[in-house]
Amino acid sequence: MEKSQETTINRVFRDRVKRYGDRICLEKRMPQGWEAATWNEYYDRARAAGLGFYELGVRKGDFIAIMSENRLEWVYADMGGLGAGACVFGIYTMVKEDEVNQIIENSGTKVIVVENSGQLEKAKFAMKNNPGLKTIVIIDDKDKRANGKEIITFAALQELGRKQHGKDPALFEKLADAVGPDDLALLQYTSGTTGVPKGAMITHGVLMANIHALDAVEPKYGYDTDNVVGFLPLSHIFERVPVHLYVMYRGITKSMAGSIETVVEDIQTKKPTIMFAVPRVLEKIYQKMQLAVSQKPPVVQKLFRWAQTVGNEVSICKEERRPIPFGLQVKHKLAYALIFKKLQLALGGRIRWMCAAGAPIAREIVTFFNGAGIFVLEGWGMSETTGGGTLSNLNDFSPGSVGRPLPGLDIKIAKDGEILVKGPGLFKGYWKMEAATKEAFTSDGYFMTGDIGRFDERGLMYITDRKKDIIITAGGKNTAPQKIETLFKEDPLFTQFVVFGDRKKYLVALVNLEPDIAARLAGKNGIKFDKPRDLLDNAAFLKIVDGIVAEKNSRLAQYETIKYYRILKDDFSKDAGELTLTLKLKRKVVAEKYMDLIESMYKEN
Repeated sequence: MEKSQETTINRVFRDRVKRYGDRICLEKRMPQGWEAATWNEYYDRARAAGLGFYELGVRKGDFIAIMSENRLEWVYADMGGLGAGACVFGIYTMVKEDEVNQIIENSGTKVIVVENSGQLEKAKFAMKNNPGLKTIVIIDDKDKRANGKEIITFAALQELGRKQHGKDPALFEKLADAVGPDDLALLQYTSGTTGVPKGAMITHGVLMANIHALDAVEPKYGYDTDNVVGFLPLSHIFERVPVHLYVMYRGITKSMAGSIETVVEDIQTKKPTIMFAVPRVLEKIYQKMQLAVSQKPPVVQKLFRWAQTVGNEVSICKEERRPIPFGLQVKHKLAYALIFKKLQLALGGRIRWMCAAGAPIAREIVTFFNGAGIFVLEGWGMSETTGGGTLSNLNDFSPGSVGRPLPGLDIKIAKDGEILVKGPGLFKGYWKMEAATKEAFTSDGYFMTGDIGRFDERGLMYITDRKKDIIITAGGKNTAPQKIETLFKEDPLFTQFVVFGDRKKYLVALVNLEPDIAARLAGKNGIKFDKPRDLLDNAAFLKIVDGIVAEKNSRLAQYETIKYYRILKDDFSKDAGELTLTLKLKRKVVAEKYMDLIESMYKEN
């Protein structure tokens, strides 16, 4: 079947299995080592899970939830459930039981797949409150609470499916073929302004429109000879669609990292050719390189700065689509051999491009990677755009821009700067929330994203802020905090720099520092300390930080400058609820948590 005729992800799955058969499709790092599945094994295990769901009473249009960290069983349940005609969606494992209960109640979920006993307790709470939840499937078969009735193991689910397949070998394909482009494929739950989760409805047609749009961009983002390492949760729209389903569509081999802590080691082991990352990952790599260089002899530091300058010049030539002069080509080959090759090897040695989507990233960092031969694709999207939206590509980019709209997506900028979107890859509204759906669209059918942006003369889009994050000072100045924060984070000393000042006379900030960079700065300036943390109370060190802040302020308009700031001794984290799973800051959470500290900075004047 031609790709253009593939109107559901079920058809894509079956077509790719026929094409690639016994080739490795998926791998996952587990405590005991890497587990792998060929395309045929993937299909066999997904079919077993799908027919198992059918035996449990799941029918076309029913809902299946998955609450687990990434593992092979996650994708078996996913593709099996979709093949059985269900709508399959993920729930983040960190979600509390009350919110799990809200999601199960809103969706009307019939079966939930959980990873372990911790997730089982949340599912049992939801089952007690929602009689429509009939079965809990637990992946960890060591848990003794699987009673074969309300709670069964994933192995038992697959055994049910295999028995059903023996009785009716054509059933799974019949069920999968009965699914059409207008049927729901997934719900992507997002946090509502009232705190009630909203399920963005994504049909098979919407899913395929997004995948086909990604595939229409030239040069192609990926080929079936590529390998990708994924590490974001499959419950996240970015991992589920671009990093998993689009990768499957292209026939790319996917290796799932053990965890965020093992991802660098896993990259070095699996040697991916493409990498879907988030800006914070690239920022960390850049900061570590800057720190390592600062500890080298002066001659090495000088060589690194020369190589970085050469790389920047090459990157600018590519950005402006100008030929790279022969002399610069020679210099770049030398810079690569002496400096940049080490970065490439640290990332497995084969990386062709890395993605940095979902949050702002400093132009300096993007240009550095581009100049080093590791191209950075910047992009923008959200749950309601099925993870896609805009994306730069190898032949059409400008650091700081999130690229052009994907083919078929109509994007325009409202008078107040808000990005408005319409197109076949857009969600169909929020499940069982008609009022919220109506409020999300303009009268002429554009989705109001809440992001502020602009297009340049080339048609490349730039995200300047979130609409609700715009700061209006007491003097009436509209200020975009992301612009200021990105400027400060160009300095590797700052891991986070969060600006506040709405309705206030001036701007203030809360700051996280990189301990190793702080220690290096202190040592270079002869400041004695026992632990890097001690420096946060050291007047001499704080004077150095004041100087860096002053230098950054000099590059801003007067109303954008930071008058006061406070360094926090504990970093913002996912566990504390201050960062999202993609390491984006939750500004509202931080503002509420540190309200007294923020207000104290307005009592100093």
